[in-house]
Amino acid sequence: MRVLIDQILSFTLVRLLGDIWLNVEHVRNVGLKDADDLVIWRFAAAHDWTILTKDGDFHQMSLVFGAPPQVIWLRVGNEKTTEVAVLHRMRASDIDQFVGGNSALLVLDT
Repeated sequence: MRVLIDQILSFTLVRLLGDIWLNVEHVRNVGLKDADDLVIWRFAAAHDWTILTKDGDFHQMSLVFGAPPQVIWLRVGNEKTTEVAVLHRMRASDIDQFVGGNSALLVLDT
């Protein structure tokens, strides 16, 4: 699984999630630090990345365009980065089932 973390989330998640997903990057690490959402969307689609985000715009794009890319949308408010990582660990099996499936969107909330 290839997970691309959106700029709205901390780049620290790369380290915190690297042991459960071997292919995880932050947008800043792939040259998209200040890119707008549509550029990130197109990059993810072209390079087979699943987008991890808190940005509702990606939710909307998944409804309009469908997959690829797939989107994991976090609806968690202002959770600390470590709490976001814990949520992923708790929902890892759901995420594994989602990625590569037919759905365009997975919503994770607390």
